[in-house]
Amino acid sequence: MRQIEVRQIAIRKIAMKKTLLIVLALAVFACVVGAQSQPPAKNPEYKIPPEAAQKANPTKPSPESMAKAKKMYGMDCAMCHGKEGDGKGDMASDMKGITDFTNPDSMKNRTDGELFYIIRHGKGEMPPEDERAKEEDVWNLVNYIRAFAKK
Repeated sequence: MRQIEVRQIAIRKIAMKKTLLIVLALAVFACVVGAQSQPPAKNPEYKIPPEAAQKANPTKPSPESMAKAKKMYGMDCAMCHGKEGDGKGDMASDMKGITDFTNPDSMKNRTDGELFYIIRHGKGEMPPEDERAKEEDVWNLVNYIRAFAKK
């Protein structure tokens, strides 16, 4: 008789463990589903610090600086902004709000300081150049981008 009781107790313990595992699995599943159904957090508005926007471009365009910027643009920017700066790069179809540098209206309200800041820090899906490029190279790139609207 005692053996039967021991066996029943063991069966109850196993049943309780299984029930606990099922409840735990359901709780984890509910958390995962709940996290996925929440709307994505809104990105804060992109703001360029006023002191960055007012920064003057210390680099004058030259044939050498423009050639260097063209090379940098081809490696880092053309895939999205297009080889001709028209916003029609290979990856542009997957992104929203890519600037068309050939359209003077899209550039007229941007200061060189703002362009420098955006290149250096990134914006939206655009990755930052950060410290990968020297400051002078980023200013050269600003000059190169400005030249698209003058063509």
